[in-house]
Amino acid sequence: MPVGTLLLLAAGILVYFGVAHRVLDRMRLTDRAALVIIGLLLAGSFFNLLLVRRPVNLTVNVGGGLVPLGVAIWLIATADTAAERVRGVLAALVSGLAIFVLGRIIMSGLRAEPETMLLEPTYLFGAVAGVVGYLAGRSRRAAFIGGILGIVLADLAHFTELSVRGLTGRTWIGGGGAFDALVVAGILAVILAEVVGETRERLQGGPAPGPRAPGQTRLRGEEVGHDRKPEGDERGPV
Repeated sequence: MPVGTLLLLAAGILVYFGVAHRVLDRMRLTDRAALVIIGLLLAGSFFNLLLVRRPVNLTVNVGGGLVPLGVAIWLIATADTAAERVRGVLAALVSGLAIFVLGRIIMSGLRAEPETMLLEPTYLFGAVAGVVGYLAGRSRRAAFIGGILGIVLADLAHFTELSVRGLTGRTWIGGGGAFDALVVAGILAVILAEVVGETRERLQGGPAPGPRAPGQTRLRGEEVGHDRKPEGDERGPV
């Protein structure tokens, strides 16, 4: 069974039993929404759509291309602030550029000395996209957007390059190994954001006070000023 499928199944089990509730809460996602997304990724991975034929064939995997693109757009559109939307878009662009450049370097290295590759390129792409997505996005949501959308954008950049140069070839967005890379990137980006973010919050004495999004579970130690009256103030609403 492919690594991406195994990781998604493992993530689905964790979400179902509530283990990932805190992470999803920070991303403003419910357990049900997360399970729906995982289900769409898994089911869609079995379907491919041929969008463009010769000279460059463009095939899009539903689970590895269309679903991640839709999820990323939805997460950007529902972000709490404009700054987070910008971070998510920038994280995706930086991650996509990093993967595209890395792909060119790896292909050159494989042509010269193929035996020097110590790590399967698929997982290397996923790891780099996850790390770059986190570094550029910082928040859980923006990091996740950067990780998964970066892989899709890198594939689109490859298709564009072939088309502009008038070369023949095939681009398979989100299919094959790219699906594994996408899953690795998304999960790694969120894990990095959660671990680093949690560590920083503990060092700073807990999460910073601030308003809660509708339906968001209050975190341990979180205080929201407008949810309770100051001590000693017994007046009613003005």
